Amino acid sequence: MTVFKTFLKVLNKCKFSVILNTVILLIFAGVNMTTSDTQMNFEATKPDILIVNQDTNIGITQNLMKYLEENCEIIAVKDNEDAINDALFYRDVNYVIYIPQNYRQDVLKGENPEIQIKSTGDYQASYAEMLLARYVKVQNIYVEELAKQADDKTLAEEKLEKEIIEKINQTISKQTEIEMTSKLDTTGLEKATFYYNFANYTLLAGAILVICLILSSFHEEKIRKRTIVSSMKYQKHNRILLLSNGLFALVLWLFYVLISFFVVGNVMFSIQGLIYIVNSFVFTLCALTIAVLVGNIVNNKNAMSGIVNVIALGSSFLCGAFVPVEWLPDTVLKIAHCLPSYWYIQSNELIKTMEEFNLETLKPIMINMGVVLLFSIGFVIVTNLIDKKKRKIA
Repeated sequence: MTVFKTFLKVLNKCKFSVILNTVILLIFAGVNMTTSDTQMNFEATKPDILIVNQDTNIGITQNLMKYLEENCEIIAVKDNEDAINDALFYRDVNYVIYIPQNYRQDVLKGENPEIQIKSTGDYQASYAEMLLARYVKVQNIYVEELAKQADDKTLAEEKLEKEIIEKINQTISKQTEIEMTSKLDTTGLEKATFYYNFANYTLLAGAILVICLILSSFHEEKIRKRTIVSSMKYQKHNRILLLSNGLFALVLWLFYVLISFFVVGNVMFSIQGLIYIVNSFVFTLCALTIAVLVGNIVNNKNAMSGIVNVIALGSSFLCGAFVPVEWLPDTVLKIAHCLPSYWYIQSNELIKTMEEFNLETLKPIMINMGVVLLFSIGFVIVTNLIDKKKRKIA
């Protein structure tokens, strides 16, 4: 009981660190929740283009012009290259299309005439390029197919052109219907994933900083000597201290889980929410073992902040707690495999895409949790070896 009371006294001195980490979590989580509320619906906007038509505006050429006018905003610019270049430079126009002379006749002959373009290279220019490429591709297919059916190309040219235009317009007028089959609350799951990914930092930082400060207090020379000469066995002292640290880690984890119900919302009442909680509990056990290991290695209280930055911040950046995993280079991810945070965050990323819950879908998450537990066991073994060596020296 004496050890536990002393533990609580030291913990009371560290309450500022716990509160600070909690405030950081809430600030970052709150900012993310606000940005996530914005609907990310895609709506195609018409690019601003300029058409320089050097051909006669009839037949196939006219149909191309009509297609571009329906799908793009046509901008009027003076008919000289300096004015066109200025319009591109100032982004008044995103894309310039030069329809060459004899374009219509060359298409009907199957020569596939080249259309010159100028582009700003931005996303609207890319969209305009996609529209033009789509039309030309469809046009070339029908010219090739229908030309084979014409017995006399000279006599059938007008009919052939009309049929080509009809086929082109029928094809490009078709729109793909998109049906959302997934019933996942993607916005809520994104929020939960961000919250629990960021908890990688707060759980590690809170556990390491507080537990290391507590252990360093117990490892002071005067305290150690009093413990050694007391009637309490050293093993019992360590066991009570470990359980006390475990209790603190459990309370810290429960506190962050309770906050998640308020910050994230209804998702936490789903099966996905339960898996997030279990996954964070497994990682909390690992954070506890890391904190105890560091606390047995380092006794300098002034060095604790630096250690927290190296371990908590370093692993969070490398493993995707702050930056989305898909944005990280492959080299960084290979290094991250050596850290328990990577496997914890990977589980969170898998949870947000889960729609069915069975042994097959849960298997990858269970493997990740198992890896985190293996890391925990490894840290415990290393801690015992260091502690045993220290006792021999003492």
